Amino acid sequence: MDLERSPLALPFPDMPPIDGVKLRVARAGYKNWDRADLTYVELAEGTALAGVFTKNVCCSSEVELGREQVKLGRARALVVNAGNSNAFTGYRGREAVEQIMAQVAHHLDCEPSDVLVSSTGVIGVPLPKDKAQAGIAAVLDADECSWEQAALTIGTTDTFAKGATTSAMIGDKRVTLNGIIKGSGMIAPDMATMLGYVFTDAAVDHEFLQQCLSAANKRTFSCITVDSDTSTSDTVLAFATGKAGNAPLASFDDAGADAFMAALEDLCRQLAHLVVRDGEGAQKFIAVTVNGAESAESAHRIGLAIANSPLVKTAIAGGDANWGRVVMAVGKAGEPADRDKLGIAFGGVWAARDGLPLADYDEAPVAKHLEGQEIDITVDIGLGDGRATVWTCDLTHGYISINADYRS
Repeated sequence: MDLERSPLALPFPDMPPIDGVKLRVARAGYKNWDRADLTYVELAEGTALAGVFTKNVCCSSEVELGREQVKLGRARALVVNAGNSNAFTGYRGREAVEQIMAQVAHHLDCEPSDVLVSSTGVIGVPLPKDKAQAGIAAVLDADECSWEQAALTIGTTDTFAKGATTSAMIGDKRVTLNGIIKGSGMIAPDMATMLGYVFTDAAVDHEFLQQCLSAANKRTFSCITVDSDTSTSDTVLAFATGKAGNAPLASFDDAGADAFMAALEDLCRQLAHLVVRDGEGAQKFIAVTVNGAESAESAHRIGLAIANSPLVKTAIAGGDANWGRVVMAVGKAGEPADRDKLGIAFGGVWAARDGLPLADYDEAPVAKHLEGQEIDITVDIGLGDGRATVWTCDLTHGYISINADYRS
């Protein structure tokens, strides 16, 4: 399936190397495509691990095993298979994952539990053991590759490689954080989105790394949606090699911990936005900000109700300032709201306040705003101080075309 590059795509950034991280890719042939589909990341001994995973109860063996591995807090390698999600495949799927873990562990002389595996693609087809074994053998013998090559390889319906980089000062040491991610459809995470990986040379205790990743995830990956469907494979992992030489971070009381947390959240937000920008068939990037809710959690749920509404998303796709559809979405969210206090704006122009359309409302600037690729919707609930922002994209015929042909 040949897909045109998303009009919302951003160029891949210049990402520096991370000490203790080596990237390689190879072709295992999980689908009938002429491209690399297996990514291997070798990590230095002592690398700390954290992760967040899907809440979909029909998750893959990779997710089930990953949850247990994260509790151990250490990693020596990451393997990502593209083209086959290995979800809903029973014992055969688990055996394939365990085979990969054992093969890499033998190569690195480490425990199988130190090898993390992710898979993404078609659901319900067991990962072929022969192709997996041959693919691992090939990737272990491959030359090191770039961050962009690794990002391209983990994709499925993605139309561009997604990566981000940032840094922070911990004492007198500058630490680097790089991230790559894949995701385009089946995006409505309860924790994260599809497959995302964060790498840093900072020295961070694994329990504190988990605390930071969980907090960052709540405000970034868990605030995006493309189509309201939560994947069986959603995974975000963070790896800290400890090679930067900083005093190890173990709590927010440590000097530099706040700076590291801010950098991690910034990186996660960049990655999350890239997924929305590559939403299947997307033509517009939409930010939905909800103010005045009874709580931040309530604002978040109202925001998702708006962002997940096919009627709102198709109106935006058509450039229609149909704020009545936003009213509908607020009302169906199941959260406290008062019709007579509600306000709605597009691109900073208020269409309605206090439950009424404004008498002097001029739709021309709103229509002009909706012609663009970056759309802002603001909703004032008028009940409290709760605030949240979620990000989504419009819904076009391109989404239907991509998903109708997905298995071919």
